[in-house]
Amino acid sequence: MLVGILALQGDFEAHERAFQELGAPVVQVRQANQLSLVDGLVIPGGESTTMLKLLHLENLFEPLRQFGLAKPIFGTCAGAILLASEVLHPQQESLGLMDMTVERNAYGRQVHSHVSHLQFPDQTDLEAVFIRAPIIRRAGPGVKILASHDGTPVLVEQGSHLAATFHPELTADRRLQVLFLEKMKACRD
Repeated sequence: MLVGILALQGDFEAHERAFQELGAPVVQVRQANQLSLVDGLVIPGGESTTMLKLLHLENLFEPLRQFGLAKPIFGTCAGAILLASEVLHPQQESLGLMDMTVERNAYGRQVHSHVSHLQFPDQTDLEAVFIRAPIIRRAGPGVKILASHDGTPVLVEQGSHLAATFHPELTADRRLQVLFLEKMKACRD
């Protein structure tokens, strides 16, 4: 299985290192024709408006949406925003691959970035790094909430897709990467 990391903007290299630590082969994706090579794709954090502009500039928006209709995507922070069906503060276009409403920069400015501890689905502690993070304001009926912070969902899944409003690539815990690899394997089988 080959993991693709969307490498247009954001800290895609941290995601690449995280999957490489697990022995997973990784390729940086910058062009639409590379999507056919990968079994799953990570959309990293960064700035969602900039990422959206780059997706259109590189003619990747529609190919990426089509990819997500067939294969797993793991969106973190800005990636979660792009996966949503609705984006607020301000409203913006998104891929519409997960039935959720996401509010951009909902915790506040950069100075409000923080590290919290969440309860992972296996009931163990999960460190979560929130950097100008979005909040999932609405999770549709097909969206399963895996973890919450201050009463709002921060880690969700729908079908083969996974979204985190925090940055799992910035901690030493690799359980979310393992979970995504399991989704990729299940989709491939």
